[in-house]
Amino acid sequence: MIRALWTSATGMQAAQVGIDVISNNLANVNTTGFKHSRTNFQDCLYANMRPAGSQTSDAGTTVPVGVQLGHGVRVASVSKEFSQGSAIPTSEDPFNVDMAITGAGFFQVELPSGEIGYTRDGNFHVNDQGNIVTSDGYPLVGGQVGIDITNHTRISIEKDGNIGFGIKDNPGFIKDQGQIQLANFVNPPGLTAIGGNLFVESSASGTPIIANPTQDGLGGIKQHCLEQSNVNMVTEMVDMITTQRAYEIGTKSIQTADSMLGMVIQLKR
Repeated sequence: MIRALWTSATGMQAAQVGIDVISNNLANVNTTGFKHSRTNFQDCLYANMRPAGSQTSDAGTTVPVGVQLGHGVRVASVSKEFSQGSAIPTSEDPFNVDMAITGAGFFQVELPSGEIGYTRDGNFHVNDQGNIVTSDGYPLVGGQVGIDITNHTRISIEKDGNIGFGIKDNPGFIKDQGQIQLANFVNPPGLTAIGGNLFVESSASGTPIIANPTQDGLGGIKQHCLEQSNVNMVTEMVDMITTQRAYEIGTKSIQTADSMLGMVIQLKR
């Protein structure tokens, strides 16, 4: 009975973690560039009551199937799924620097600590110095271009990350005023999320592979667009119902084991 109580408790704990992850996914369904998380489970160690292939009481015979009793489940990992989100058009304002990555890769931003953060959130702005920054004011690497609205009529960011300006009294564009580079990793789910739609590299993610957009397997940049969250609400709702039922079954298992244990106690009295 005690084994059943413990096993059921591990199932409830795992289901609780699953609900926590699903809740975070649903809470960020409208977060730009958000990547949903998936909970992965593993079964716990087994008690090997009788190994398969062990001898029976009859000489020369062995059992084809043993007796192994499991001890429940545990959370193995909570991994990010970096599938592509939909690119949604935003304003066509000439100085709108919203960007979406169509394909693999991350924008690079400089954090206050000097460390480089990585993000899929392309909701950028122009600060008072004419440079491209995040909503928190972190500068985009390659976006230090000094936009001047008194001399420039618009900013153009090409698919390959090249930044150009429209100049007053000039019908064309001046290109090569800046170059945005993207970063990618051998193991993106190994990145460490630090909040604010930002990740930093870890020993598991590997070192960043940096190149211009559309090169070395990286995606392109689409200006005047933002990448939506890749959370599928229908899938998350179904997973939430399934996880809730698993939690309920865990409570029923505990109640049943407790009731059986109570019967044994009553017998001893």
